[in-house]
Amino acid sequence: MNPRLAAARALSVVLSGKASLGSSLPEVLGKVDARDRGLTQDLAFGTARWHPRLAGLADKLLQKPFKAADRDVEALLLVGLYQLFHTRIPAHAAIGETVGCVDKLKKPWAKGLLNAVLRRAQREGEAMLAELEHDPVIRVAHPRWLQKALKAHWPEHWEAICAANNAHPPMILRINRRQVSRDAYLAELQAAGIDAHPCEFSEDGIRLVAPCDVHQLPGFAEGRVSVQDEAAQLAASLLDLAPGQRVLDACCAPGGKTCHLLEREPQLAGLIALDLEPKRLVRVRENLERLHLQAELVADDARATERWWDGKPFQRILLDAPCSATGVIRRHPDIKLTRQADDIAPLATLQGEMLDALWPTLDVGGILLYATCSVLPTENREVIGAFLERTPGARELDLPDGFGLQQPHGRQLLPQESGHDGFYYAKLIKIAAQPRGVSG
Repeated sequence: MNPRLAAARALSVVLSGKASLGSSLPEVLGKVDARDRGLTQDLAFGTARWHPRLAGLADKLLQKPFKAADRDVEALLLVGLYQLFHTRIPAHAAIGETVGCVDKLKKPWAKGLLNAVLRRAQREGEAMLAELEHDPVIRVAHPRWLQKALKAHWPEHWEAICAANNAHPPMILRINRRQVSRDAYLAELQAAGIDAHPCEFSEDGIRLVAPCDVHQLPGFAEGRVSVQDEAAQLAASLLDLAPGQRVLDACCAPGGKTCHLLEREPQLAGLIALDLEPKRLVRVRENLERLHLQAELVADDARATERWWDGKPFQRILLDAPCSATGVIRRHPDIKLTRQADDIAPLATLQGEMLDALWPTLDVGGILLYATCSVLPTENREVIGAFLERTPGARELDLPDGFGLQQPHGRQLLPQESGHDGFYYAKLIKIAAQPRGVSG
């Protein structure tokens, strides 16, 4: 399959609101020649990354919008515009190859339309985009609801957040301290001709100057190193792990933090890795096996403690709560298409329900670390503030000053162009059991 057609097919499903690129793209990649899969991914992710700009330009170029039944043609046009304005592909190839894909759509009327629109974009597109730049949605390439939310919550940082979201993410490694030290692994990378630097905040983290295939990494197959963003690596150290503790990793998939906890403290009494969907635990199991680690995997709703909890308290709980993922847009740019403003309040409700449900499973004196990959206070400091108000036995612990921005509750890491993702942490300690008859 032509990589442009494959990217458009994956994107059309996203535009229709039926899937994310994470599920739609793998289905078409298998139909593309191996040598073209990298291009296909770039076309799909790049078009999603710049969608607000590309869609704004398309609206100006078209006499009328596409019908819902023609999302495939719309996606193909956006892929063509992405090539013209965000890649080094020669214009004649971008236009010719993209228009040629129409034959596979069985919509002959679209061929002339796409050809005319893309050729006009080649001639007039730069001037049109310059005219559209007064609209911040076009300028920063973020959907209006998100652009407004970022500006309202982070007036001094919102444009930098958008710039980081639009950048290609760095590749960050986490060494397995059971097998190798960071300094020793940095030396191995250097010997292998791979440029890398230690991360600033995670003592287990390494940032590669340029991404590479994981199989080029020394000892990857043997479990000596993993790929994990620096912000996510902070969870293991913030939990203050010690031998003999019983630990719960709630919402654990794909298992990066699960494995890091076990790497940091080999003498835990046990670790339960909990996630809602059994199929998501497959990846967790694969990561554990590669790293030669063991955990008890449980597929269930974290809120349904009556089904999966055996009544024995945990001394540590990591709740990496479901969220808007607005801190990792650069890794999942289709969030700009799939996430809506109306999603945020229900997510905050779910996050509060999970805190309420898991709190009784925590031992007195135990610590719960709340984490999200969101940059929206509605899901972060406001959720924790409301929980503390309704939970008498909960107290907040201070987090180190070395990273992120201090909030009324917790600390917020904003995405950095060449550094960590956007992330939020709050650390809670249970100073007393909840009185009987009192519910969260």
